[in-house]
Amino acid sequence: MSSARPERLAEQIRIELAQLLARDVHDPGLGFLTLTRVKVTTDLQLARVYYTTLGDDKARRETEKALKRALPFLRRHIAQRIRLRRVPELEFFFDESVARQDRVEQILQDLKAEAAAREAQHPHGDDTDDDAGE
Repeated sequence: MSSARPERLAEQIRIELAQLLARDVHDPGLGFLTLTRVKVTTDLQLARVYYTTLGDDKARRETEKALKRALPFLRRHIAQRIRLRRVPELEFFFDESVARQDRVEQILQDLKAEAAAREAQHPHGDDTDDDAGE
């Protein structure tokens, strides 16, 4: 039963952080941000918060800095909203898996478009010249 507790706490932290970031953190460096997941260690001492953001590398760095600036505020408010003996330390990580997933999706779309273009050039695919043998 204790193994489900970190997962429940992680989801609770993700929900609270999303609300705090949307409503209460007014840092101009904070871009359009999505919290993808939170992982809490089994001892409940550390919460790794994974996020994605829109924009280029510069926007990503600005968001990272803004999250670091907001960290004490976020942890203090998490402590008020979630009743725990000790609130986990928060660490933010850019979620690379979403970027990789987008890249795979783009490659698949490109392959599909390429196949459609080939099909348009050769509509019957295996159409050979029947008169060649005569």
